[in-house]
Amino acid sequence: MTITVKDSPAPDRPGSSLPLPVLRALRKLGHDIRDARRRRRIPVAIAAQRASISKTTWLKVEKGNPGVLAGTYVTALFVLGLVDRVGQLADPGTDLVGLRLEEEQLPKRIRNKRARLAGES
Repeated sequence: MTITVKDSPAPDRPGSSLPLPVLRALRKLGHDIRDARRRRRIPVAIAAQRASISKTTWLKVEKGNPGVLAGTYVTALFVLGLVDRVGQLADPGTDLVGLRLEEEQLPKRIRNKRARLAGES
């Protein structure tokens, strides 16, 4: 009896070395793309044609296949009018961890080099 776990692809498949949260995020992105296409009432064949990809590749995008190029995902978002959000993904203004780390590294005091040099002579 064989038990198959959906979240872990076979070792020879694309994405087999990707962390589970990454695979889940790709699957969610694919499903969101599928839902957006359906809400817009765009058939798969037309969406694929607009993205200049095959219907098979479009269906892989909708499944969240990790073997599909990132550019293809972004093109699918473009076809659906959602590409503007991609630019905000790693926006430094919304990177809370990065902002906290940067704040910790700010100097406690700022000294004027000229005043210090004049005081030494």
